[in-house]
Amino acid sequence: MSIASALVVTLSALAMSSGPAVATDRESVSVDDHEFAPIDQPGPALTVPEATLAKSVVCSGNVEQSRRGVVLFVHGTTMTPGENFEWNWLRAMTQSGRPYCTVAMPNRAMTDAQISAEYVVHAVRYVHRTSGRKVDILGHSQGGLVPRFALRFWPDIRAMVDDYVGFGATNHGSFVVNALCPPAVGCSPSLWQQTADSDFTRATNSRQETFAGISYTNIYSRTDEFVRPALDDTGTSSLHTGDGRITNVAIQDVCPLDAASEHIAVGTYDPVAYALAIDALDHDGPSDPGRVARSVCTQLFMPGVDTLQFATEYVNSMTSIAKELVLHNRTPKEPELKSYVFAR
Repeated sequence: MSIASALVVTLSALAMSSGPAVATDRESVSVDDHEFAPIDQPGPALTVPEATLAKSVVCSGNVEQSRRGVVLFVHGTTMTPGENFEWNWLRAMTQSGRPYCTVAMPNRAMTDAQISAEYVVHAVRYVHRTSGRKVDILGHSQGGLVPRFALRFWPDIRAMVDDYVGFGATNHGSFVVNALCPPAVGCSPSLWQQTADSDFTRATNSRQETFAGISYTNIYSRTDEFVRPALDDTGTSSLHTGDGRITNVAIQDVCPLDAASEHIAVGTYDPVAYALAIDALDHDGPSDPGRVARSVCTQLFMPGVDTLQFATEYVNSMTSIAKELVLHNRTPKEPELKSYVFAR
């Protein structure tokens, strides 16, 4: 059993035995597809103060008037941009001279994902305006889900985005997350929103999942212990409807014998995930697994990862995840959907 798999078992047990008791009835908004906003309904004004949003975006020095698309990194639940990307992707971006920005969602992305989406909307607008180029979004776990909510309900940003790349994205929630949210104990708001068939994911995927002009590359692993089901392209990360160009690809589609690429790996150090993402960034349209050299299957880490520091960085990431999942304030139910999610 991997460290990450052991963590899932441990956290599930802790969730059943710790934390304050909460109401056992989970109230949910009664929503059907026809009640959701049309895809062209203008997005609402942002409620988070501009100064707060501005502080959440950090960019490399080569973003302004860049000659290539700028990569916007969106971190996962329980993490910060640094914990998720600094020891891997940001180093690789710097080494290759690629411009990038990160956006820090509030409270380690543990609170209402609808508020986190405002940070992503602001970041896309800012990066697009600053660079004069379209933005490439790379998101890990919830960091793959929240940008899609932003694209769904703020249609103005769609024309600003070229590529979307999700790593183990909880695009349709996860049944494993349900185990972390027992009704008698509850869980953090954003975890409720990532449970299977949550109102948040139903809203995100309403009417159509993708949009014209954007290339979608969803990278998942069949051995992901957090985001399940993930056995094939019918799994929770994959997308199928809408006008965007889509590639849903498992790590094992490239390297069939790879059993080590778990949920943290796919968004932080997996060399296959890196190769697929870079392929998407370097070509028109989404990633084509056929362009990825099979020699990547012999590599342990993606570029940017310091092999001597890897164990420390990985354990630090897992420790942060465990701490937040166990200790963060819990609520008895999913946050209600905002009024702009519905047709006016």
